[in-house]
Amino acid sequence: MIWDNNEDIRVVTCENRSRVLQRALNDCREERRPYVFVTPTMREIAVLKRILVPVTMLEEETYKAEICTYLARKTGAHILLLPAHDYGSHARQNTNRIISHIEGVRERTREEITYEVLEAQRDSFHLYEEAVGRQRDFGHQLLVLTASRDYGLDDIIFGPPERKAIARSQVPVMLVNPREDLFSLCD
Repeated sequence: MIWDNNEDIRVVTCENRSRVLQRALNDCREERRPYVFVTPTMREIAVLKRILVPVTMLEEETYKAEICTYLARKTGAHILLLPAHDYGSHARQNTNRIISHIEGVRERTREEITYEVLEAQRDSFHLYEEAVGRQRDFGHQLLVLTASRDYGLDDIIFGPPERKAIARSQVPVMLVNPREDLFSLCD
């Protein structure tokens, strides 16, 4: 895989059963670097060409900017930003922050980093479901999500949204830990 010898990224290989995935997610709660989940049902990545980045209304979504820009610079991959179709403007604002970061890196490094914005059909609460459900439409090889900051009662009962996305995904899923005290840059 493309990140096999990259110490900036942790790779978690596990079965896509709920308990196994939850245990692996719990083990990564304090991880400082992005972590990629790979299950037996996922296709292996030989060449990373497209990265799908769903963007919800949560402020911590902007942490994905540095990770997806890093990956795009290293692999030449195209970034697909998928802002949630929310009533408010938070998802759009987060998308604009990510775009500003990409443009800033492009300007500083003079590297060709390509991206596009595709409007989602679903809101922030169902965006991960849409991202996984439309994988053939988007044609991406990697899905970048933000891990839940804290597990609430609904996450404990029904499971966190990232666990459901990993279980259903056909491509590897990279999680970015949203806690500032744990965040570290790849670059």
